[in-house]
Amino acid sequence: MLHPALFLDRDGNLIEDGHHTSRPEQVRLIPGVREALAAALDRGYRLFILTNQSGIGRGFFTWDDYHACHGRMLELLGLPEPVFTEVRAATERPDQPSEYRKPSPRFILESIARHGLDPARCWMIGDRRTDWEAGLNAGIRGCGVRSGAPFKEGDEAHAAAHGVPIHPSFPEFARRELGLAF
Repeated sequence: MLHPALFLDRDGNLIEDGHHTSRPEQVRLIPGVREALAAALDRGYRLFILTNQSGIGRGFFTWDDYHACHGRMLELLGLPEPVFTEVRAATERPDQPSEYRKPSPRFILESIARHGLDPARCWMIGDRRTDWEAGLNAGIRGCGVRSGAPFKEGDEAHAAAHGVPIHPSFPEFARRELGLAF
């Protein structure tokens, strides 16, 4: 049996976007995220994080800093482990060739194959066009959220042209698109 899955951007989708979040005290959950993740897990969704972290590649912060922030997010979520089936932090700078940096579909495609996921029941959710493009590039659905970075000119038209819904936040996506109650 193939599983449904949610691929989630971290900053601006699960936690507030601190622009190169590098200290645990910067980590703040977006309201309703904990409940939305718990409801998705209860419904059988596998959860994945795909986050661009060019701050590591640029030398702004270290892997240890990243892991400390991830640990703080898990602590704030307070959900039974493992919450996430897999997490990928792409450290490539925007000017470097991209293996995993969104909008690359590589991590999503590898995860679909590795974890027996049903592409027809998978979503990539995030606050930037590159987030939903990663999903579209992998042949899954994408969703934009307004809880992080402001959209750039043309993003809404791009989303509409590609059937990408836009919601105020990940919890609203979970309610409206997945029918989750929490």
